[in-house]
Amino acid sequence: MAGERVMLSKMLTHHVELHRGLGFKFRTQHGLLRSFVSFAEAHGDTFVHVDRVLEWARQAPSSPQRRNRLVTVRRFALALHAEDAQHQVPPADALGREMFRRRVPYIYTPDEISRLMAATSVLPTGSDRPLTYATLFGLLAVTGMRISEALALRLDDITTDGLVIRRTKFQKSRLLPLHDTARSALDHYVLVRRRMATSAETLFVSAKGHVLSDNTVRYVFLRLARSVDLRGKPDQRAPRIHDLRHTYAVRSLEQCGSEPDKVARHLLALSTYLGHAHVTDTYWYLQATQILMTRIAEVSESAHQGGVA
Repeated sequence: MAGERVMLSKMLTHHVELHRGLGFKFRTQHGLLRSFVSFAEAHGDTFVHVDRVLEWARQAPSSPQRRNRLVTVRRFALALHAEDAQHQVPPADALGREMFRRRVPYIYTPDEISRLMAATSVLPTGSDRPLTYATLFGLLAVTGMRISEALALRLDDITTDGLVIRRTKFQKSRLLPLHDTARSALDHYVLVRRRMATSAETLFVSAKGHVLSDNTVRYVFLRLARSVDLRGKPDQRAPRIHDLRHTYAVRSLEQCGSEPDKVARHLLALSTYLGHAHVTDTYWYLQATQILMTRIAEVSESAHQGGVA
């Protein structure tokens, strides 16, 4: 590396291209690093300096955001330091240590999902919005797909074998087989969808025929959830649309039985179905329920009795 002659902005461009070439979207990280590089270069820096990193990171409004800034730039600095030791690497705990707190997911009951879908009927009559949102929420509930994947679906992604998910988080495609009831509901929606006056190729479109946006869907979801009194417990936040994915993972595991070998095979299949890169990623979506805890207790009691015998 040519030391002082190379601008941090050029190093950042190379850093981003490298990550995207490996299949990472790198959007959030790019935005943070671009902000830091602009800040550093405005002070005349051509190398990463610990003091400058901390000065920039402390400008964030909250402790988690400050730590996120630090961690993001630290990874950038580590990559640069490997080529030129003049780049300083800030300590990981320079802003203190803080354990990440996993948000407890809301696990919907079948009745709550039914109420949510039924609530779509209050959307403007005389339009296709009730059917659009009922189908969308229903697909999220019975497939556990990400909302981004559902909104990216195109009409030609519907095959005789199921739904082809092409735009995944990890740039891999996968096939989602559908239950007959889900397929029947989807086929009904597609018949209506093909009559809509729109040039959009996506499966789900807005009332004006445009590609349905993530923000619009989340707004409608919150409005409908509140209309049917879907609220979290006193110590919980309100249910999210993403919790439908958590619910699918948990309910799927509840139905697979309690034999260890069967559970292991099911988790591997579930991980593939959800589009995870590693089966350990699927554990993040699981949450203790009465059914799962009862089965764990039964297995433990059986193992204990076997040991006593």
